[in-house]
Amino acid sequence: MAKYVPSIGLEVHAELSTVTKVFCGCPTTVGVPPNTQVCPVCLGFPGVLPALNRQVVEYGLRAALAMNCEITRPSIFERKGYYYPDLPKNFQISQKRSPLGLHGHLEIGVDGASKRVGISDVHIEEDAAKLLHPEEDTAHSLVDFNRGGVGLLEIVSEPDMNSPAEVEAYMTAIRNMLLYLDISEARMEQGQLRFEASVSVRPEGHDELGTRVEIKNLNSFRAVLGAVEYEIERQTAALEKGEALHQETRLWDDERGVTETMRRKETSEDYRYFPEPDLVPLEIDGEWIARVRSELPELAEQRARRFAAEYELTEYDANILTTEKALADLFEETVKVGAPAKAAANWVTGRLLYHVNEQGLDLADLKLTPAALAELISLIESDTITGAAARQVFDQIVTSGEMPKTVVEALGLTQISDDDAIASIVQEVIAEHADAVESYRKGKENALKFLVGQVMRKTKGRANPQVVNDLLRKKLMEA
Repeated sequence: MAKYVPSIGLEVHAELSTVTKVFCGCPTTVGVPPNTQVCPVCLGFPGVLPALNRQVVEYGLRAALAMNCEITRPSIFERKGYYYPDLPKNFQISQKRSPLGLHGHLEIGVDGASKRVGISDVHIEEDAAKLLHPEEDTAHSLVDFNRGGVGLLEIVSEPDMNSPAEVEAYMTAIRNMLLYLDISEARMEQGQLRFEASVSVRPEGHDELGTRVEIKNLNSFRAVLGAVEYEIERQTAALEKGEALHQETRLWDDERGVTETMRRKETSEDYRYFPEPDLVPLEIDGEWIARVRSELPELAEQRARRFAAEYELTEYDANILTTEKALADLFEETVKVGAPAKAAANWVTGRLLYHVNEQGLDLADLKLTPAALAELISLIESDTITGAAARQVFDQIVTSGEMPKTVVEALGLTQISDDDAIASIVQEVIAEHADAVESYRKGKENALKFLVGQVMRKTKGRANPQVVNDLLRKKLMEA
């Protein structure tokens, strides 16, 4: 049976976090009432003129340079014509033939190996409005034009990825880059980061790519990976049966886990691109490019290498810490205010990520400060609280914003280390659990763990575990 190789490319649409829209002065605040951040320009009224937002260009330039692109001089804005209810002008101002950046690349890591994914182009465009489909009124759809005209950065990759694992690594790298560059919040649940995938398969050993299928309606990593996996299987099965594949656009049905035909053989000519007559060519001079290049921040891969060297962390811990800028910032600021690096790394990669995943939270929603985490670590290392109490305190301060000492005092969690205070409780436990005492004397170490647990339960986790262990062993040997 012939083997088939998939080739996968992604188009990434990232909303830029500028204060105003790309061609007008309307704000871009998320969560406001529908249709309250609009004006004649972004609503497409006749006779209005667009005015390019310089900050959008600055952000686009950061991304293009970070991905090693050649900056096009000049780059041209064009009208991309199509009719849809969420596009009031019936065209979108975008870039096609002379985009902002060309011929870049991005390095990704999969299973310990590095791979270079080509970036075909990076260009600026305006976002469409948002369609709403009320469940109680299936006969109508609503349109919120607040999003219409928000600056978008579209990043188009070459079809260089050959597996879902590489696609996931690429999406993670792109999102990290956007966050580290501070040009997009990249929150997928708010539609700030969206994807379209192109998938083809070809027989192993053949250089020519197979028939390309584009998949739209992908709003999460899970959706992208599900659609890519499904398309690889669908196209492979068709080729094995000798069936012809058609160039087409398909939609992903998240509930059913399948792709479905949307339209056949769409090309750029279908969009009738032509130069936007109301915007002059964008000429970015060498001085602007040099300044932005010199101001590029340390990105995730560079930061991971530095963390490993500077803080003597394992490569694994350094990579986990730098998966998101907010995570890396929290760790490094915690160390800067006095916490040992290894302890800070353990809390951030351990309890913090567990809490985030368990509660389904976003790092941006947390109220934990570096000062609070450093104080918590200090309380543990000074034997003021036990590890169990520290976890209880952490779970409260991570969402409340309180300082650990305040919580420890309020909940009465200060560790008991006084030998006399613990000794009396140890004696009670020995008297109450004669069977466990006998088991320990017969050489069963698990019996000691049980007895330690009983002491901890009686002290509500406040007893110093080492003191408890030492006293129990001593008392059991005396009896």
